[in-house]
Amino acid sequence: MCCLGCQAVAQSIVDNGLSDYYRSRDALPETQREARPAILDQLALFDHSEFQKSFVRALGDTEREASLILEGITCAACIWLNEQHVGRLPGVIGIDINYASRRARVRWDDSKIKLSDILAAIAAIGYRAYPYDAAKNDEISRKERRDALWRLWVAGFGMMQVMMYAYPVYIADGDMTSDIESLMRWASLLLTLPVIFYSSAPFFKNAWRDLRLRRVGMDVPVALGIGAAFAASCWATLVQAGEVYFDSVTMFVFFLLGGRYLEMNARQKTLAVTEALAKLLPAFAQVVPGFPERRETEQRVVSDLHVGDVVLVRPGEAIPADGRVLEGRSAADEALLSGESKPVEKKAGSAVIGGTTNIGSPLFICVEQVGEATKLSAIIQLMERASAEKPKIVELADRIASYFVGALIFVAVAVAVFWYWFDPARALWITVSVLVVTCPCALSLATPIALTVAAGALARDGLLVTRGHAIETLARATHFVFDKTGTLTVGRMRLIGVLPLAGYDETACIALAASLEASSEHPIGRAFCEAFGGRDFLVAEAVSSQPGQGVSGRIGGGELRIGRIEFVTGNSAYDLPEHAQSWMSAGDTVVALGDGREVLALFRLGDEIRAEAGSLIAALHRAGKRVVLLTGDGAVVANHVAGILGIDEVHAEATPESKHQCVRALQAAGAVVAMIGDGVNDAPVLAQAQVSIAMGGGAQLARTQSDFVLLSENLDHLRHGILRCEKTLSIIRQNLWWSFAYNFVALPLAIAGFVTPWLAGIGMSGSSLLVVLNSLRIQHVDSD
Repeated sequence: MCCLGCQAVAQSIVDNGLSDYYRSRDALPETQREARPAILDQLALFDHSEFQKSFVRALGDTEREASLILEGITCAACIWLNEQHVGRLPGVIGIDINYASRRARVRWDDSKIKLSDILAAIAAIGYRAYPYDAAKNDEISRKERRDALWRLWVAGFGMMQVMMYAYPVYIADGDMTSDIESLMRWASLLLTLPVIFYSSAPFFKNAWRDLRLRRVGMDVPVALGIGAAFAASCWATLVQAGEVYFDSVTMFVFFLLGGRYLEMNARQKTLAVTEALAKLLPAFAQVVPGFPERRETEQRVVSDLHVGDVVLVRPGEAIPADGRVLEGRSAADEALLSGESKPVEKKAGSAVIGGTTNIGSPLFICVEQVGEATKLSAIIQLMERASAEKPKIVELADRIASYFVGALIFVAVAVAVFWYWFDPARALWITVSVLVVTCPCALSLATPIALTVAAGALARDGLLVTRGHAIETLARATHFVFDKTGTLTVGRMRLIGVLPLAGYDETACIALAASLEASSEHPIGRAFCEAFGGRDFLVAEAVSSQPGQGVSGRIGGGELRIGRIEFVTGNSAYDLPEHAQSWMSAGDTVVALGDGREVLALFRLGDEIRAEAGSLIAALHRAGKRVVLLTGDGAVVANHVAGILGIDEVHAEATPESKHQCVRALQAAGAVVAMIGDGVNDAPVLAQAQVSIAMGGGAQLARTQSDFVLLSENLDHLRHGILRCEKTLSIIRQNLWWSFAYNFVALPLAIAGFVTPWLAGIGMSGSSLLVVLNSLRIQHVDSD
């Protein structure tokens, strides 16, 4: 049977003794495969778990998230339609679509709805959705450009030919014989047909879809204007009376398509950085199964690599996964990931990032992270999250634009009625001009195109945007709060002194400290491990970390603690010997080792201040921003660093709770706080700040809580990024002011009859193009 319904009917016929019914049939029924629409067969493939591996993430037991490309998006109204339509499906948790990239992020409950059902719902309203893939995205972009160029060419050719027939009629000024004028009109009609039915087809298709779904999109007034002018011209040609507007129609369509084509090209160029990231990983890798004894290689698909595989990367090839160099000495180009233009040296023991390019000599690399666990995958996911989220300013502009279109239709009807009563001969083309000239395309483009350009430019500088609101909020920030270790300093702490206090020698003290800190991601923990020299750690049991305090555990049956003095002794009033107190006042970070009652040893650790930190702080002061140093280090160390950098406000010995309270106090006083931090201790305060920046080498938890990730860890890039965000906000305001001013000026002129339909087309296309070109200025920022 072709389906369950037919099977039930057939069973009923047989059960009731009516099987003779089948003697009269003259053909066998279709099989399931023949009866099932082809598109449903294709969509069903998307429900297979193996097929979903490349573009679907599991967020819980049944919650799933997919990254899709939408085909057929022409304006912000298309975004609104898809979000509303799909968002109302039972089982869909959320959908966010980025206008500039046409990328959609869909979250759903797999126990209630299947991905194929979501894709079928999108297809039902006239759009097509595909799994995001860089090659597929390129294919769709090329197809969009090719189709747009062909439609533009047909419209341009038709416009030129129609003008050849319209011009003689204009200059004749009534002196042309009726039969010749009729011939000119019929020729113009025939030449306009391809422009209407091919070049203008997307306008009519989109308008019909919007009306069928009982809403008014931006293509509705355009389609009404084109359709009304063409229909009236056809009628005038048939009855040989009245005016024809074939020249205006073709010219308007040409200018409108030209503006959209230029806008599409500009939009696709702004996404070049994001799309380039998705293409960094190679398709194949050269695996060396017998390393180091045998060096023969075998080719393997990158998606089939496993942790522990050894791969050979030759000069000029891309590194296929995150790993560590086993053998070889070379350099890697990491510019696209971190913004660092200089090649980074790689030797045995060096970490490498998947997607970067080996530019020196062959490297043998042990794979440590594959798939979604790689740094490149994390960067792409964060960028997708940022592009899918809509800032409030975008939502406001979209909401205004949707109301504006409805108001425009009402105004156009009123104008038509007035002019039909006052001067019927001019009523049609004035109404068409009103419909076209004030279509709010520029208003809808004003904010998303600027944010897209800014995100791409920031990514090139190594500052990755991970939240939709981040750019706008950073531009408005009034207070910049910095952590010290790993942020204003390089975060590569080194042990520069040990003071034993309880009979242990220096080597034993370092061994105990390194064993407790063996699994720590904090720079202090890494400093102890480096000082221990790679020897076997002592067995530490029940190790636990107290954020902002230290680490505790059991070694050899006894409890040990490392961190603040009050933490390791359990006594906030613990008195150190006099020589230990003077040893602590040198200005470096001091960490204590204790057993819960007394201090066993003190360790002095030093860190280097980043070379760019001073210029960043000075630039913030010049811009009138308040700078705060908020650190868990002691007051001596904190004040020493603050004095070097010129920071006036210092909060030292801060716990995660006190950091959180400090930021909340600033916010309560009306401050817009930007928090720049690194490490697990900073995650809560990063989440509390209005906008947060995490250093690219920080702990994973801190990065996921932040709105930006400074992949390059170069504070100069942050300084440039702040300037770029401020310029972005300024350009968004310019775009919005231009969009409103244009509509407020153009509408009265069109109502008064001073704007012809072809001029309306130029105005509408020009306003959108001006917004795009103005937004491209964000790519160039004077950072001096």
